[in-house]
Amino acid sequence: MSENIKIIANNKKAYHEYFVEEKYEAGIELCGTEVKSLRQGKVNLKDSWCNIVDGEIFVNGMHISPYEMGNIFNKDPMRVRRLLMHKREINRLFSKVKLDGYALIPLSLYFKNSMVKVELGLCKGKKLYDKRETEAKKSAKRDIERAIKADR
Repeated sequence: MSENIKIIANNKKAYHEYFVEEKYEAGIELCGTEVKSLRQGKVNLKDSWCNIVDGEIFVNGMHISPYEMGNIFNKDPMRVRRLLMHKREINRLFSKVKLDGYALIPLSLYFKNSMVKVELGLCKGKKLYDKRETEAKKSAKRDIERAIKADR
């Protein structure tokens, strides 16, 4: 069975602000007009984060713009949405987040076949000097690639 994956949105800010230790895939509970809005690509993951309450995992701060043709069926764009994962995965993530000081951050949103999935990252925050170091490495790599391309 081939997996048909279409990326809706990426959270580039998450890679700048955090070290991503592990990645997980989760389903997301949406209403119909939200899915239609996602198909148009009207979503913002920039300041979103996840928390675990009573054995359930929720995503906060994800902005899905209201669907233009949705009128009364539209939901609040910033509402808290439940993520769908196995109970043992949620419990494992809960223990990591509470004890080790990790954060759960949505990294990307995509369609897998016809289902909307969220890629979660188990992340540890970067300090300012870590961000500078990452930027310096990226800049050096870009310069090397330019020099190689110029030699050809």
